[in-house]
Amino acid sequence: MKVVVTQENLARVLNTVSRIASSRTTLPILNNILIKTEDGKLVLAATNLEVAITETIPAKIDREGVLTAPARLITEFITNLPKTNIKIDAGDNKITITAGNYHSIVNTIPPDEFPALPETKNTTVIKIPANIFKKAVAGTSLVASNDTTRPILTGVYIHSFNGNLYIAATDGYRLAEKKILPVDKKITSIVPASTLNDVVRIISDEIEEVIINFSDDQINFVIGDATITSRLIDGNFIDYRQLIPTKTDVSAVLDRSEFIRITKISELFSRESAGSITLRVDSDTSTLSIHSITSELGENNSIAEATTKGNGVITLNSKFLLDALNQIDGDNVKFQFSGKLAPALLTTEVDDAYKHIIMPVKS
Repeated sequence: MKVVVTQENLARVLNTVSRIASSRTTLPILNNILIKTEDGKLVLAATNLEVAITETIPAKIDREGVLTAPARLITEFITNLPKTNIKIDAGDNKITITAGNYHSIVNTIPPDEFPALPETKNTTVIKIPANIFKKAVAGTSLVASNDTTRPILTGVYIHSFNGNLYIAATDGYRLAEKKILPVDKKITSIVPASTLNDVVRIISDEIEEVIINFSDDQINFVIGDATITSRLIDGNFIDYRQLIPTKTDVSAVLDRSEFIRITKISELFSRESAGSITLRVDSDTSTLSIHSITSELGENNSIAEATTKGNGVITLNSKFLLDALNQIDGDNVKFQFSGKLAPALLTTEVDDAYKHIIMPVKS
C-alpha cells in the first residue's frame, strides 16, 4: 500500500475507530486497526467481536493494499503530527509513515488475521434525524443498568408500538422512554447501551440523519461515511409500560431551571443519606419544596413556586432526579406521583413524548 492523506482527516477517523479496538483481549489482532484501499478511498475498521466500525476518507492512492496497525500507537502518533499531508507506505509487515520532518516505522500484524467484518442482510431500514436520535439516546441510555448479571437491562430497547418508534431503558430503579417518530414496520431490538453511546459520539453537527438497519441478531448504523454494526442482546425486554403511571394524585408544574437549582442545593445536604431528598407538593401554598438533612452539616429546605394539584410527599435519589431534569426539554417540567411508595413521573408541561420514571426511596 502507498497512499497520501491529510493529517486532519486521518486523525479524526483514527480517534473514532480506535475507540472500538479492544485493549482487553487475548487476541492481539483486536488491538489493531484495519486500513485498506477500496474504491479510490482509504477505509479504516476496528472490532472487538461485539461491535465493528468502518469509516472512509478521501486519499491519493498510488498503490492498493491492506494492513493492520496498533490502534493506540498509530492514533496518538497521527494526532500529534502537524497538519500536513501524510505519506503511508506499507509492506513486509511494516508501515512507514512520513509527514514533513517526521518519519516512523511501525510493525504490523498480517491483515489475514483480522476478523471478517459483519454484513447485515435482510434488514428493516429506518431513517431518523440525527438531532432527534442523539437526544433520544442521551435521555434513555443513562438509565440502562451496568449489572452484567442482568444483560437485558444493560441494553436500550428500540421498538415499535401503536404505530410509533420508541427508545426505552431501565435499571430497575428508574426508567426512561422517548417516542421518536411514526413507523409502519415491526421493530424489536435490544441494543447494548455502550453501542448507542459510541454511535452518538461520532454524530457531528454536519450529520443530518442516522440510517438504522435492523436484522434478527444485528443492528447497523450508518452515520455519514461511518458504519457501526453491533450484536443485539438476546431475550425479551421487560413489559416496562406497566410501570408508567397512567394517572396520579399529586402534580406540580414549575420552572425547570428553578427545579434544578433547588435540587442541587438540597443535594449538598443529602450526602450522608446516599442522596435522599424529600419533596413535598403543597396545593395550599402552590409550592414544591425539597428537604434534606445531614447530622454533620445541618439541614436545608428549598421552595419553588408551582402550579399544583393535590398534596403529597415523596423521597427520591437526588442524582436520579437531576439526571431526569437535565434531559427534559422546555422551560417547565411536570412532576407527578401518587404517594410516597409510588413511582414519580417527570415529563414536559405540554408533551409526554419523553417520560422519566424514578422509584421512591423507602424511608
